[in-house]
Amino acid sequence: MSSIKVLISCDFTSSLRFHKHLSEAVFNVYGNGLTLLSAFQVPGSTNSPVVEEFFLSINRTKFVLYFSPQGSSFAFINALELFLVPDGFIPDSAPNVRTVYRINVGGNEVTLADDNLWRSWDPDDNYIDVPNAAQNSTNYESVVNYQDDLEKYLASERVYQTAKVMSVNFTNGQLYRNTTWVFKVNTNARHLVRAHFCDFISPSLNTVYFNLYFYQNFTELIDPYGKNGFRLVKISIGLLNASIYQQAYLNGLEIMEIIGSWDSKYMPSEADNHNVGLIIGLVFGSITLLCIFVSAAIFICKYRKPKTTDMSIWTPSPAIRRGSSHTELTERTTHGSFVPNFHLGLIIPLAEIHFATNNFDGKLLIGKGGFGNVYRGTLRDGTEVAVKRSKPGSGQGFSEFQTEITVLSKICHRHLVSLIGYCAERFEMILVYEFMEKGSLRDHLYNSDLPYLPWKKRLEICIGAARGLDYLHRGAAGGIIHRDIKSTNILLDENYVAKVADFGLSKLGPLDQSHTHVSTGIKGTFGYLDPEYFMTQKLTKKSDVYSFGVVLLEVLCARPAIDPLLPGDQANLAEWGTKCIQNGAIEQIVDSLLVGQINPNSLRKYGEIAEKCLQEEDQGRPSMGDLQQTVVKREMYDDGDQRFINNDYSECEEAPTI
Repeated sequence: MSSIKVLISCDFTSSLRFHKHLSEAVFNVYGNGLTLLSAFQVPGSTNSPVVEEFFLSINRTKFVLYFSPQGSSFAFINALELFLVPDGFIPDSAPNVRTVYRINVGGNEVTLADDNLWRSWDPDDNYIDVPNAAQNSTNYESVVNYQDDLEKYLASERVYQTAKVMSVNFTNGQLYRNTTWVFKVNTNARHLVRAHFCDFISPSLNTVYFNLYFYQNFTELIDPYGKNGFRLVKISIGLLNASIYQQAYLNGLEIMEIIGSWDSKYMPSEADNHNVGLIIGLVFGSITLLCIFVSAAIFICKYRKPKTTDMSIWTPSPAIRRGSSHTELTERTTHGSFVPNFHLGLIIPLAEIHFATNNFDGKLLIGKGGFGNVYRGTLRDGTEVAVKRSKPGSGQGFSEFQTEITVLSKICHRHLVSLIGYCAERFEMILVYEFMEKGSLRDHLYNSDLPYLPWKKRLEICIGAARGLDYLHRGAAGGIIHRDIKSTNILLDENYVAKVADFGLSKLGPLDQSHTHVSTGIKGTFGYLDPEYFMTQKLTKKSDVYSFGVVLLEVLCARPAIDPLLPGDQANLAEWGTKCIQNGAIEQIVDSLLVGQINPNSLRKYGEIAEKCLQEEDQGRPSMGDLQQTVVKREMYDDGDQRFINNDYSECEEAPTI
């Protein structure tokens, strides 16, 4: 059979409390006979996880991972992750490697959540030989233009958005002509070094060229606009006199140790048909195996080699900058969809989305979030839409993508954002919504140049959001808990009508008398999280009520839910606001722009409602139905204004047919 490439990540933590001191464990790890770790021991002085990462080529029908304790010792592992990686990710000349260093040059730490393959990238500050010889660039905020699909997986996009740039100015009387990064590596092993370059530094294309060195020896000319082979190097960059502009830069750096030691005793037999697939072998002793997390399903579908077809492949519109990684690359084209067509009536062809967004033109970018970027678009029939596109090919947000489609296909309400369609073509995850002209509620409260909202308009928005949430809890598909209510997820149309958005974290019912909660892992946004849910992991409709109470205070105070720059007792808005309300000092927290607009009696009652929502135990909180009725009919309009009482903001007469 042909070989496949996989990324294996092993997590070891010695600080967990077991019957043995885990830092005393000494053991070897083998994968299909290949020695991955020899005489491995987790340092006893660290409380942080020790992660060992390997890229392996597997050419058998099964993969067996063996743990072999040395002598009378033992072996353990805390977690295991396995991902399929694309062809060409590691050159054939170095099919099996162990990651030694992965560096985001010129930038901060890149966490697992920001990398397509869940890799972390460390800052380069501890490795640069002469810090004054180069400086960190400003962050590049635009979309990176990759030369091919493979390059999207070679490094996190955040790596390509920062760089170390050669300082050509005299520093302490010396002009630096090169910059060097120094790493401690195994002298008995060969190493693969991959350097990443993205040219957002030069004033224009084809004007900056520079040299790449190892051990002070010239290695190759770096042309950011072409491709170069990989080299086993220790990296330096240096200025080139022939370059139009005297600049040099580096975005990222990886050093991987090439693995070549084998032991036939740990080679699985093809004749053994037991447990074909991923097998964890417990060999020569006991092993503490706490958990196995295998996340290859999406990537297996994603990188299954397609049949050769003649079809046009969309490429992004030209950007000013381009990204490249200097290793041997093999181009691959993948087609198809890794998302099942579970709501066929909502599918929008990718070509239509390209048309609507002008090939995801950066000028149409209106927002960024954890799932991806949001673009303003116009369909061929003139309908204005918001297009939310996941980071291409990341696989992150897959469950949220499915949940959003499932929830929004079941609901229809004036105060809930409508889903127009979705696209799962060519491994994209794209959601298309009705366009909300005025943006988010947060945009109109603080940290924005938009006009401020008068008090009555803020109340209208709160009432509308409450009605939308009440419909979710009582009238939609047996009950839906939103789980991420916050001011950025309440959007406003051209008439400032509030609509609740972003249902990726939602939980579906049934939520009746016999099912009062859902047991689930903690998800949401700090500052808005229900403390009871946080402590018990029991999610209820009242969890949304708590979050809505925080929004009520945001509307009144025009400040974030969490502000670490404020004194400790004021940093958390829910705690600070509740304390002021209980002490009869609610006037002290009112937005200065609202002074004189609020009837004192209405302000007091508004504070009481917010306080009820923020009760620590959910039994003390009102339901969303009680809340919106209270706000509208009894508490808020002591001045006789009845404009909002008789409006029927019920759900649509008929849900859309799917």
